[in-house]
Amino acid sequence: MQTPGGIGFPHAQQAVRITRTRMVAGKRTRETVYLVVSLPAAHAQPADLQEWGRMEWHIENRLHWVRDVTFREDAHRARTGNGPAVAAALRNTAIGFHRGNGETNIARATRRANRRPHDLIATVTSSYPTTQ
Repeated sequence: MQTPGGIGFPHAQQAVRITRTRMVAGKRTRETVYLVVSLPAAHAQPADLQEWGRMEWHIENRLHWVRDVTFREDAHRARTGNGPAVAAALRNTAIGFHRGNGETNIARATRRANRRPHDLIATVTSSYPTTQ
């Protein structure tokens, strides 16, 4: 279904084109992305749209990139049943655990935890009081 403005989202009120330019290792890259919003302009001003676009990019960089690159989520073979949801929950738990411990480099923290699993187990079990 097309809306009057030609946007292919039935409840869309606004569409914004965002062009991101950045320098990585001396090479300039440019990317264009689109933000589609169901709020009219009176309720979503340009400053709001800019903030939402930046928040989405922040989430993409902090979570999705880590899941895709560090944990190679896209290459995971679980495709049926509860496997994909369980694997995603475990990845999210690992990321949350490391971030909660102040780690900024999740790949490095994961490698460290892989080499010293007893430290990880001691940390997790010592945080919870035992009941008898």
